[in-house]
Amino acid sequence: MRTYIIKRLLWMIPTLLIITIVTYAMMRIAPGNPIKSNNMLSSGDGMQGATGELKAGESESSKALKKYYNLDKPWIVAYWIWLKGVLHGDFGVSMTVSRGTPVSKLVFERLPVTIKLNLWSMALIYLIAIPAGILASIWHNGWFDRISSVIFFMLYSLPSFWVGLLLIMLISKYFPSWPTQGLASSLPATSSYWEILYDTAKHYVLPVVCLSYGSFAGLSRFTRVGMLEVIRQDYIRTARAKGLSEWTVIMKHALRNAVIPLVTIFAGLLPGLIGGSIIIEFLFGIPGMGSLSLDALGGKDYPLLMTLFGFSAALTLVGILFSDIAYSLVDPRIRLD
Repeated sequence: MRTYIIKRLLWMIPTLLIITIVTYAMMRIAPGNPIKSNNMLSSGDGMQGATGELKAGESESSKALKKYYNLDKPWIVAYWIWLKGVLHGDFGVSMTVSRGTPVSKLVFERLPVTIKLNLWSMALIYLIAIPAGILASIWHNGWFDRISSVIFFMLYSLPSFWVGLLLIMLISKYFPSWPTQGLASSLPATSSYWEILYDTAKHYVLPVVCLSYGSFAGLSRFTRVGMLEVIRQDYIRTARAKGLSEWTVIMKHALRNAVIPLVTIFAGLLPGLIGGSIIIEFLFGIPGMGSLSLDALGGKDYPLLMTLFGFSAALTLVGILFSDIAYSLVDPRIRLD
């Protein structure tokens, strides 16, 4: 397994290179001028090393800004300069968000917020969808199977931004004391630990629900189909014939084999949640990676966008690698070598 992991990690390098090259080329080819769209000519802030050149007039300011962000060079040359900086730990300087702030500082400030939000969302998805899928397979075509299918697919069809806005309106009207913005507790520092913890948990409820409900349908149906396929196998009939309880048969013998397809879903679930959190973070005023991505996209912030796209690509590749490793742990018949 060690050899396989090393090979996969080495293959990630050219894969990430191709992804970042294509991403940078598309951004540079796309119409629009990030310097004009961000009103950088009038402000002149965030340049740190080029402020002297900015005083010579608007045309000179434009030239200085293009030179500072390597926009005066062909895109392949500018990409190579960006890549060399990344290899030395320099991800560039933001054009839009806290202009002049290093991109790495912005990402590391926002990343923990999004990770916590998405980990809670993933926990809620698995805690609800997998048991629902197991029960739906046990009571196949029964009342629980039919009702859960209708409810989950109704939730799946509802846009997250619409649900978020609706929840904010209803909560603000009927429960005005319930927080609808941010994730940090608004209680004074003199409050007890448990009061602050409870208030913080209340801030997480609405965004976590909006991030999670759309994934209930897919994961529960995958679990249901996998369980239905497994519980019809001969070894399950043998286990029941030996007098084992239904709980033991389902949880010990059937679930382990039925969970293999769920490992594949896990590989793409976390990157998908981070991408989907853009709208949710904007609606609930959460200073995370989602709102950072929205600001970067709106202002064509090349350094910040490249870092965010590269991070998402790396997260996807690592998720796929973890799913492959988990395959061998779940099913002993699979050997990665």
